[in-house]
Amino acid sequence: MTEWLPTLALLACPVGMGAMMFVMMRATKHKQHDPREHEVTALRAEIDQLRAELRDGRSAEEPKP
Repeated sequence: MTEWLPTLALLACPVGMGAMMFVMMRATKHKQHDPREHEVTALRAEIDQLRAELRDGRSAEEPKP
């Protein structure tokens, strides 16, 4: 039993550090909501709408039928 003690002591630090990194990465992963995400989504929808209007041959300034 005493021959395992030094090996356990050497492995305790790296294993503990890996576990802490794993827990911290999971915690920050849930908090990564960009506050500008709603604005970016709205702008992408507007770009898609303008591209569709250009593809259909309508001008962006013309009123929609």
